[in-house]
Amino acid sequence: MKSFGPKAWVLPQPVLIIGTYNNNGVANAMNAAWGGQWDMHEIIISMGSHQTTENLAINSEFTVAFATAETMVASDFVGIVSQKNDPEKMEKTGWKAEKAPNVNAPVFDVFPMTLECRIKEKIDESETGYYLVAEIVNVLCKEEYLAEDGKPAVEKMNLITFDPCHHGYIQLGTRVGNAFADGKNLK
Repeated sequence: MKSFGPKAWVLPQPVLIIGTYNNNGVANAMNAAWGGQWDMHEIIISMGSHQTTENLAINSEFTVAFATAETMVASDFVGIVSQKNDPEKMEKTGWKAEKAPNVNAPVFDVFPMTLECRIKEKIDESETGYYLVAEIVNVLCKEEYLAEDGKPAVEKMNLITFDPCHHGYIQLGTRVGNAFADGKNLK
């Protein structure tokens, strides 16, 4: 085995799109790669110093969408361009925003699934950022991405993951097994 030393290479890394409103009620989005499930009803996201962190200082509610192959270019764009430097950032994405039903944050029309969230805690807050722990208030999923049982059909979503080793995006694909079931074959 080749050794690489410590790296931020936990895989897969979801490509999370954080939606907030600024102090004028204008929708903003940023791409955050370092985040995941914290427990049953909470997520954690590593946040740097961004327009989004400023927005979260005035309103603790936000949305989290999951980037797809179809949204990859604009999702990458919102990660490399700050609304501080480009006030027309969101217009360039082509995304339409509407207010989320349960939190004061935007839902963007292009994503199959979006979490409505509220900040519970900021850990290790400093001028360079913090770890954001948030309550999942609600999950929204477009109907065309539902399975026959009425739950989200993840394999239909064309979700992407961030490849930190080569700075790329990889599309997630095919279901290969059944959790909490297939392992019983070894009992």
